Amino acid sequence: MKTMNPLAKQLNDQIQKENPYVLEMLSELGKQIYFPKEGILSQSAEAGQKAKKFNATIGIAVEKGVPMHLEVLQRNLSAYAPKDLYPYAPPAGKPELRTAWREKMVLDNPSLKGKNYGNPIVTNALTHGISIVADLFADAGTPVIVPDKNWENYELTFAIRRGAEMVYFPLYNDSGLFNSEALLEALLDAKEQGKKSAVVLLNFPNNPTGYTPTQQEGQTIIDALVKAAEAGINVVVATDDAYFSLFFEDSMHESLFGLLAGLHPRILPVKIDGATKEEYVWGFRVGFVTYASESAAVLTALEQKTMGIIRATISSGPHPSQTFLLQALKDPQFEAQRVQKFEIMKARANKVKEILDSGKYTDAFDYYPFNSGYFMCLKIKGTTAESVRQQLLEKHQIGTIALGETDLRVAFSCVEEENLQEIYDSIYQAVKEVQAVEA
Repeated sequence: MKTMNPLAKQLNDQIQKENPYVLEMLSELGKQIYFPKEGILSQSAEAGQKAKKFNATIGIAVEKGVPMHLEVLQRNLSAYAPKDLYPYAPPAGKPELRTAWREKMVLDNPSLKGKNYGNPIVTNALTHGISIVADLFADAGTPVIVPDKNWENYELTFAIRRGAEMVYFPLYNDSGLFNSEALLEALLDAKEQGKKSAVVLLNFPNNPTGYTPTQQEGQTIIDALVKAAEAGINVVVATDDAYFSLFFEDSMHESLFGLLAGLHPRILPVKIDGATKEEYVWGFRVGFVTYASESAAVLTALEQKTMGIIRATISSGPHPSQTFLLQALKDPQFEAQRVQKFEIMKARANKVKEILDSGKYTDAFDYYPFNSGYFMCLKIKGTTAESVRQQLLEKHQIGTIALGETDLRVAFSCVEEENLQEIYDSIYQAVKEVQAVEA
């Protein structure tokens, strides 16, 4: 068996002492990983503090006291100092950005008040955050419990990369509400199969349906997770908050992360979020991972292990986009501009509801409940979603996403409000055209 690095063992002992359930949640990789304290980064950091004459440590080039750079790049980025663009960002991210995002999190999630949680760690967008969770907590056979309507990347990240077992439960119950009973059943089934730990992925607003539970439904989710923990299974609850803040109706308007923090020793909340969707900066690739625990020592150990994963994969995230985001968060106009874009998105969602509630399309498709986010999902009748998708592309030059046998995802986020009627009229027409050919 591989000899464990003393630093990894020290972190594991720290977690074991504070909360042994969290140690049980860690994958074998999660137990083995650590952030090197005596390597290049730590020595460079020490030199940065003390090497006042010459600093010949880290692998960047310096010219006349500033990071070396090409003028063809800097002339287009002249609003920013070279030191905030060209050097490596720290593995955990730009400290000022981490602080600013934490402050934003607290404002957006009042339930975090009085709770104990770590400083957000910067990731290379949200997908990277999910990958870190998979590395730290999923081994071959680890149950990863997700709704049946979910982002396909989960399977690649957990099942293909880590060998975890994907366990699906119906997103909606018979009343069109979040199916907390099925979530609990999946967790208890895992316990009966002898599993010590499971990962639960909760994505609100949901991709592909655009659904966020109400406050009451949110409480049923909390109750289900607590019952599972009390039954003796450790639960890593990862909240995929990619589309956070785009809540258009009477739903929860904050992440479940705050309600989960401090809830039970067997529940480890992990918030995965990012600026990409929230602040409309998809190409910036800036996301965050945040842990909640009653123990400061556990939070420190998880941060060190997360930094170890980052160091071993991407080394650190892109510095320029972290700087751009930080400046935006500090700008007095940031919130007003964010609200303006929110209102555009809300108007589109409301328009879609108005169109679908007209009753014109009920013989061709129904729609799943939606109230938030970028998307909504149709349930196609009388043919397959893939046939309709192909027809829309070939005859109507309209792109949609087919999911499974019946579901067709429409991203109203990228369609102007005045064009939405045409989209749904065309989908209806495409369904009828396919049904006629198949009859």
